[in-house]
Amino acid sequence: MRQASARQARLTKPAGSLGRLEGLAVRLAGMTGRLDPPLREAVIFTLAADHGVAAEGVSAYPREVTAQMVLNFLRGGAAINVLAREVGARVVIADIGVDADLPPHPELRAVKVRRGTDSITRGPAMTVDQAEQAVEVGRSLVRGQALDVALTGDMGIGNTTASAALICALTDLEPALVVGRGTGIDDEGLKRKVAAVRDALRINRVSIARGPIDALAAVGGLEIAGLAGVILAAAEARKPVIIDGFISGAAALVAAALHPAAIGYMIASHRSSELGHAAVLDRLGLDPLLDLDLRLGEGTGAALALPIVRAAVRLLNEMATFDEAGVSDRA
Repeated sequence: MRQASARQARLTKPAGSLGRLEGLAVRLAGMTGRLDPPLREAVIFTLAADHGVAAEGVSAYPREVTAQMVLNFLRGGAAINVLAREVGARVVIADIGVDADLPPHPELRAVKVRRGTDSITRGPAMTVDQAEQAVEVGRSLVRGQALDVALTGDMGIGNTTASAALICALTDLEPALVVGRGTGIDDEGLKRKVAAVRDALRINRVSIARGPIDALAAVGGLEIAGLAGVILAAAEARKPVIIDGFISGAAALVAAALHPAAIGYMIASHRSSELGHAAVLDRLGLDPLLDLDLRLGEGTGAALALPIVRAAVRLLNEMATFDEAGVSDRA
């Protein structure tokens, strides 16, 4: 990082004129241990799971949409497929907890821990063992890929409710400051969603107090747990991980609570329009690269940020220094 900073100071530009791209290049040097980390092999991990809390009327879409969207991913017809093609990234689709029997497909990782979670308004979403298993599944997905940079994504009807509850559990924030409209619910739906998160926090308060894995098991989701594992495995391998939006942010909080050093490998792709996402980024100390009012998930924000991350490295390495270009430095 010192070497990257020193080179930044000698590039043919006014100091600081490339803004946050300069600091990003320095961080990437620290993550990878080199000034010119290859970021060609980018893999988007889009993990899918269902949530029992969807039965509480907290989403504008029925639960069956989770399985239907996984099939859409596999056909290449979703937003994340389009953006992955645009930025030259591969998409890994994993069924970690869909409440359906999906047909075999060569592009589907069938790693189901269980068929969806129980409703967090009535008790724990899953057992601690299942939460730990889901985290390990996420780790194994990364270990099975040749990659330079990992990107996180999600699919699961009801997962903004579970993510909001988990964020509240890990930050002590009030649900009214975290719960948003998710898939676009109306005012009555938003009231039900806030009430569901409040009930979940109250009913699971003893488990939440035990620590991050217990909180994850109590009010989280299988894809959230898996994404925490993706983040941890990327960090362990000294690979940067581009964090998507609200659901990925909840997973990042879990990863940070388990291993604080993992934050050093996280890059926040964007600030979601979902209400509590800014608080998540603030807690992690991460500045988002984009602010486009996104709230789709799937890894879309992470994919859009990938060219910026790559550009930061290229600027550091391919711009000439004042000495190399024969340009006079400032007096």
